[in-house]
Amino acid sequence: MTQTTETPASAEEQKPASDRVPGRRRIHRAWFVAAVTFVTIIGAAAFRSLPGLLIDPLHQEFGWSRGTIGAAVSVNLALYGLTAPFAAALMDRFGIRRVVAVALTVISVGSLLTVWMTAAWQLLLYWGLLVGLGSGSMALAFAATVTNRWFTERRGLVSGILTAASASGQLIFLPLLSWLVTRYDWRPAAVTVALAALAVVPFVWLLLRDHPADVGQKPYGATEFVPKPPPVQGAARRTLRVLFSAVRTGPFWLLAGTFAICGASTNGLIQTHFVPAAHDHGMPITAAASLLAVIGVFDVVGTIASGWFTDRFEPRRLLAVYYALRGISLLFLPMLLAPSVHPPMIFFIVFYGLDWVATVPPTLALCREQYGDDSAIVFGWVLASHQVGAALVAFLGGMARDTFGSYDMVWYASGALCAAAALMALVIRRRPAVPGPAVPAPATA
Repeated sequence: MTQTTETPASAEEQKPASDRVPGRRRIHRAWFVAAVTFVTIIGAAAFRSLPGLLIDPLHQEFGWSRGTIGAAVSVNLALYGLTAPFAAALMDRFGIRRVVAVALTVISVGSLLTVWMTAAWQLLLYWGLLVGLGSGSMALAFAATVTNRWFTERRGLVSGILTAASASGQLIFLPLLSWLVTRYDWRPAAVTVALAALAVVPFVWLLLRDHPADVGQKPYGATEFVPKPPPVQGAARRTLRVLFSAVRTGPFWLLAGTFAICGASTNGLIQTHFVPAAHDHGMPITAAASLLAVIGVFDVVGTIASGWFTDRFEPRRLLAVYYALRGISLLFLPMLLAPSVHPPMIFFIVFYGLDWVATVPPTLALCREQYGDDSAIVFGWVLASHQVGAALVAFLGGMARDTFGSYDMVWYASGALCAAAALMALVIRRRPAVPGPAVPAPATA
């Protein structure tokens, strides 16, 4: 009987994949994971395109007030944020693939059930609760977790690209959904959202990987191989522990406050109320939805550029500039709304699109700087404040429209809040970077 010995080839297989073939440059697997994440967020973004298109059709069909419909959107937005930090911890416990696949399925089920609703409480349950919980697990904490695990260089750029995926989804789905709502009904639009979320699940399950060590590679830009950490037990306890630790620090409240205003002035205000506000001035729904889609075009450009700037400039100053410019643009919006699209409105749309979520990469960078290994969970809580701000304005905006007959007061108040956010960003104290895998290495040209 011949004794078998380990061959050099089998020993070679134990090395990280990035070290097996010296001298040959390949595209790092991290970029493929980022691409799958980008496509996944696009598919899940369909649900974010729909709320503003539903307000008038649901008001006309069921007689529900805009405040009632806004309340369902508020529950959705709040849960989107409050679920995010727990989702980041669940990804550490069960893996990215499982959490994201389940979240997409829940979004699909919730959106599909709205087709058969007949009462306002069902809108709160299906669109508010189910879609809110599912979308919260697909929030920016997903992008932050992928970025932290797979990259040590180019994190600002990658976070910008993944953040832009949501805007890309809006660009893809808004014209289609507005056409469906106008030509047929809101129900085919809801079915489209359900199918779009469900169609991404196979991509997630077959192509997404939880950690570079799963494929024997280093994180992009790392100098040493990083073993995959064991599953983290007690996801909920860890999430709350990180929160209780973070709330004792000043930067957390400043980051949460600025991001709450960010959510109020984007998801809660423009995304939810721009279409009905433009329709109040005689603009067709399809035209208003197309303008939102154009915001999505320039959001992609602005967010990726913001990621590039974040790798090179002080993120506090970037945030201050972004919020100040956003506030100024909102103050001019009431004068621009009209029955038709004219050049000043196009300028506003381009300007606002460039600034839409440009705040995300510098906010992520500040979370990494301040909180190190817990930065993804801290950012999840900061994102929760973003969505609470969005939820409040989604509800209060509808109430203001019902009470005053216009949205003008909401635009002016949001502009003032953005000015306050610019000042808050400037007073966030600097902290030396904490050594560890969650802190980005300096980017190379």
